[in-house]
Amino acid sequence: MLALKLLLVPALLAVISMAGRRWGAGVAGWLAGFPSLTGPVLFFLAIERGPDFTVQAAVVSLSTVFSAVAFGVAYSWACTRLHWFWCLACALSAWTAAALLLSRLPLTAAMSLAISLLTLFVGPRVYSRAQAQWGGSAMPAYELVLRMVAGAAMVLAVTATAEALGPAWTGLFAAFPVMSTVLAVFSHRANGPGFAVALLRAMVGGFYSFIAFSLTVSLLLAHASVAVTFVAAVAAAVVVQWAAKAIMMRLA
Repeated sequence: MLALKLLLVPALLAVISMAGRRWGAGVAGWLAGFPSLTGPVLFFLAIERGPDFTVQAAVVSLSTVFSAVAFGVAYSWACTRLHWFWCLACALSAWTAAALLLSRLPLTAAMSLAISLLTLFVGPRVYSRAQAQWGGSAMPAYELVLRMVAGAAMVLAVTATAEALGPAWTGLFAAFPVMSTVLAVFSHRANGPGFAVALLRAMVGGFYSFIAFSLTVSLLLAHASVAVTFVAAVAAAVVVQWAAKAIMMRLA
C-alpha cells in the first residue's frame, strides 16, 4: 500500500507535466482538474478508514471546487504584478479562507454539489485574462522530480493524519491544491505569467470530472464495495471530462 501511495500520484503529476510541455497550458490545466490527488486519497481512506469516514470526506471534497477556484483566481490576478512567491502566498491565503468557510457549513452531498456547480458558473468570469499564449520551455529534470515528490508527500500526510483531522478536514485537505501549486509556480517561473493564467483558467473545465468523481463516491460507497465504487467513480469522471471538453470546444 505504501508503494502505491508513493507511485500513483507522482506518476499522474508526471503525465500532466509532460502533457503541458507537449500540448500547452490548456491541455495541462484540463487534465489537472481531474481528481488525480483527491481520488487516490479517498481510495486509500476507504481501505484504511472504512466507508462511513470516506463518505463524509467525499461529501466535503465535493464542495472544494470552491476553494480550488479561489486559489486559481487569486494566483491569476497576483501573477500579473507579483513575484511567484507572493502569488503563491496570495493563492494559499485565498484557499485557506475558502476552506475555513466550507468547514463551518453543514454540508450535504446536495449542498456541496450546488456550491461547486455555482462556482464553476461564476469562476471563469472572474479569472484574469492571459494577454498572449506563452509557449513552453524545456523543463529541467529536477523540477519534474520536485512535482512528483510534492504529490507523494501530500498523499502520505493526509492519509496518515486522517484520524486526527476527522472526515471534514480530511476531505478538505484531500483536495489541497498540490497540483495547482506545483503546476502554477513552476509554469510561472519557466514560461511566464500568461502560461500560468492560461493553465489555471483551463483547470476550471476539468473540475466537472472532479465533481463527478466525488459525487459518485459520496453516494455509492455506502451501498457498494470499494472496488465497484471507485471503478464507477473513475468511469463517471472520464465520461464527464470528455463530455465537458466536447461541449466547450463547440462553444469556443
